[in-house]
Amino acid sequence: MNLTEKFLQLAAVGSEWILWLLIVLSLISVGVMFERWIFYRNLRGKDTALLRTLHESLVERDHAKADRLLKVSTAPGGRIAAAMLDNRSRGVKAMTAIQAALRPAEKLRLERNLAYLGTVGANAPFIGLLGTVLGIITTFRQLEQGGTMGTAEYSKAVMGGIYEALVATAVGLLVAIPAVIAYNYFQRLVKLLLGEADGLTNMVQALLTDDTDRRD
Repeated sequence: MNLTEKFLQLAAVGSEWILWLLIVLSLISVGVMFERWIFYRNLRGKDTALLRTLHESLVERDHAKADRLLKVSTAPGGRIAAAMLDNRSRGVKAMTAIQAALRPAEKLRLERNLAYLGTVGANAPFIGLLGTVLGIITTFRQLEQGGTMGTAEYSKAVMGGIYEALVATAVGLLVAIPAVIAYNYFQRLVKLLLGEADGLTNMVQALLTDDTDRRD
């Protein structure tokens, strides 16, 4: 079996399917970016705002009001703090364990679909480059079979084939660059949201621990 011939048969398909693949990846990336942007916009600042009202309730030892505030929270810190408040009767160690156990789950929720953006950003240029290579191989294969070597049509055919093949690389870069920018920006938002969550949950733990010490 001649592997070179097999590969040339594959290359003969051309780079058109590469372009369609990149377009599909790009459309999915745009969908992910929009969904994540809406998601983060709805969460940003909520834990910080909740911290002020929740601090007042816990200082006054109004656990019923604190529980109502936390039950409707969709932010990561509020969700963790709600579980901590539900288990305050179990003691400080239980609340600390719950905080440590739920934080990674909230981090995963915040990072959902970001791996896709990172993967597209890292690999779309290589997919485009593959399309370019396949296009150039196809061009030279057609020139060889057409017997135009050394004629005026040769230069025109080569330039036209390379021009079309390079489009795949350009499209790959156009798909990758927005994905990388969005990935880095969203990762920064994840860190910001987790920082707000840590501030809230640490405050809750400190006040509930103080409340437990007073009862003891």
